Amino acid sequence: MIDTSSEKQWLINTQSNPEKIKNLQEELNGVHPVLCEVLLQRGIDSKEKAELFFRPKLDHLYDPWSMLDMDRAVERVLEARNSCQKIMVLGDYDVDGTTSAAMMYLFLKSIDVSCDYYIPDRYNEGYGISIDSIDHAVSEEFSLMICLDCGIKAIEKVDYAGEKGLDIIICDHHTPGPEVPKAIAVLDPKRTGCTYPFKDLSGCGVGFKLIQAILDRLDLPAENAHVYLDLLATSIAADMVPIVDENRVLTMYGLHRINSNPSIGIQAMKDSTSFNKEYKTSDLVFKIAPRINAAGRMSSGRKAVEILVSENLDQAVELANRVNLYNLERRETDSKMTEEALSALELDDDFRSKKSTVLFDPSWHKGVIGIVASRMIENYYRPTIIFSGDGDVLSGSARSVRNFSVYDAIEECKDLLIQYGGHKYAAGMNQQIL
Repeated sequence: MIDTSSEKQWLINTQSNPEKIKNLQEELNGVHPVLCEVLLQRGIDSKEKAELFFRPKLDHLYDPWSMLDMDRAVERVLEARNSCQKIMVLGDYDVDGTTSAAMMYLFLKSIDVSCDYYIPDRYNEGYGISIDSIDHAVSEEFSLMICLDCGIKAIEKVDYAGEKGLDIIICDHHTPGPEVPKAIAVLDPKRTGCTYPFKDLSGCGVGFKLIQAILDRLDLPAENAHVYLDLLATSIAADMVPIVDENRVLTMYGLHRINSNPSIGIQAMKDSTSFNKEYKTSDLVFKIAPRINAAGRMSSGRKAVEILVSENLDQAVELANRVNLYNLERRETDSKMTEEALSALELDDDFRSKKSTVLFDPSWHKGVIGIVASRMIENYYRPTIIFSGDGDVLSGSARSVRNFSVYDAIEECKDLLIQYGGHKYAAGMNQQIL
């Protein structure tokens, strides 16, 4: 293996101003100065901010109505409810997408909306809103589709849905392009002009804000949304969004629910593991998330949603055990592909001088290339894209390192791509073979 240990650069934070450390120590009634230094390096420079950090409360969540287009989204959902129109819930096939779809489906059912869910096939339809999903919704007489964790760049697909008479609401958290789709409502805190104060929600988090606003409009208890915090915390952990600010509050209370009174679906996922201790964020990342992801990677993401919305624990556990077999298969595939990728790099004499890693193999499993990209970063810590595909189109999955936006880098090459999307540290793309 190529030894890159000598190339690592350790960046030491500049020490905070001693006067600021002293002032914060006085405000916090004599807290040790080392702890005050750590807090200051995290931007916590007052007693009020320290209390928010150490004692997060659900009351600290931001007003959902401050998100651009929220009023339009709520109005359209309630119009569908009041006139008995059918709503299709569409989510991406990863953890964020499947937890989002499960959460929204369960909520809509709880307020007596006729609804169903749809997870695109990773291999036949690809990421996000597909023509097949729109055609299916139209054929089944759905009038509204709520798209979660996807859709922010689906300009042509949303136009197509409009031509078919299908309304679209987008709940996404990925970086928008210069133009947003002409949907009924586009909820994305990263949109230009959106004043929502926290920009790093997960896709499930954006859906959660819609639920909060609907409950508010219906004059129902805000606590009704809290039953979905276990799903939301799982999405936050799995999607690697920063666990700061609002995400920190949501994760803390979501973990409490996972450990005390989880939904049937999350309980089934827990039962499918051999882990019987209190769950922490890292346990969601390494125990629950891979099992949910395995369904979409190796078979169909719909199978994960079936578990997460189940009303019968025995049935949910049986389904979770089946999905766990997909996870075991995924591990074997991941191990084999990672070994092949590392071997390819060892044969590249110029690799040491390169600033990034880009690898392709037509035999690599499309559902696992994102994991392999992460493995490459674990070994060599440089922006990485892994490609696979044996037809006319290559599928790529990118991962990045601290302070380098792989999304921005890919956007600079957009003229070479069929489609792309993502955020700072993770992105996907399709490229035509010339």
